[in-house]
Amino acid sequence: MIVDCAIYRDGHRTDGPEDFSDALGEARTAGGFVWIGLHEPTEDEFDLVTQEFGLHPLAVEDALKAHQRPKLEVYEDSLFAVLKPVVYEPESDAVSTDELMIFLGDAFVVVVRHGEGAPLKAVRQRLEHEPELLGKGPTAVLYAIADAAVDHYLDVAVELQNDLEELEAEVFSPDGGGSRHTASRIYTFKRQVLEFRRATGPLAPPLARLAGTGAFGAGVPFVNEKARPFFRDVSDHLTRVNESVEGLDRLVSDILSAHLAQTSVRQNDDMRKISAWAAMAAVPTMLAGVYGMNFDHMPELHWEWGYPAVIVLMAALEVLLFRLFKRRGWL
Repeated sequence: MIVDCAIYRDGHRTDGPEDFSDALGEARTAGGFVWIGLHEPTEDEFDLVTQEFGLHPLAVEDALKAHQRPKLEVYEDSLFAVLKPVVYEPESDAVSTDELMIFLGDAFVVVVRHGEGAPLKAVRQRLEHEPELLGKGPTAVLYAIADAAVDHYLDVAVELQNDLEELEAEVFSPDGGGSRHTASRIYTFKRQVLEFRRATGPLAPPLARLAGTGAFGAGVPFVNEKARPFFRDVSDHLTRVNESVEGLDRLVSDILSAHLAQTSVRQNDDMRKISAWAAMAAVPTMLAGVYGMNFDHMPELHWEWGYPAVIVLMAALEVLLFRLFKRRGWL
């Protein structure tokens, strides 16, 4: 459905005709632009926008189906960008992603949102309170949306870092992360980091292209050349996010390895203890088994002190084995 539709002239919102074609023509005549926001539109709902703004059918297909990687594509009459805002849910410590599809033209911006966590309402309100920035045209909208999404990445990275510190404390606690759910929590956290990485990693080349850095020195159509420093700032923030995500991924892998190593060590300790007690139990069992055999001719069988001597021998051997295993750390 259409969430909002407005014409902006000189950075200020103005009333305009409801018809998209008339609104676009009026915006071009007055030197402004049309900004349309849609939330999970159906194919029929989006057909009118497609026809009036001349959007490329391949980009339209991507916008309707969603589930796209962050990217930037240039078509003859528009620019198509895909962003994946990230949502962190503190109740479940889970990371989920939404999708934003942005069509940018000479005098229009069409934003298609999938999901509930994209910060578009706040972005529009912020820009409407900054007419000087909004007066730069559709480029300002693209910049503001990208800046808000990447800044939120930083907040999510901090939350994930806090969760990772809790996992570290659990794994390296005195009981060594002995809970049976520890490995499951570590693996779940690694999946959250992977989901986060899928949103931030592929976004680096599009932002570098908008910033005109590295191998992407050529300008991008429909984007004001003077906006490059602003996109460069967003790109720098994204670099920090990606470095943080890489660090989280390495650390959680190390934590998982440490947890598995501790589990293996505990299992070895348990096996040594079991083996030590089994060895201690074998000595009296062996002696009792020998003297429990029904033979007439056995040494000390009819000796008066035979029974107490065997008991003392058993006790002495048990004490000797116990001290030996205790000294070697098996008990």
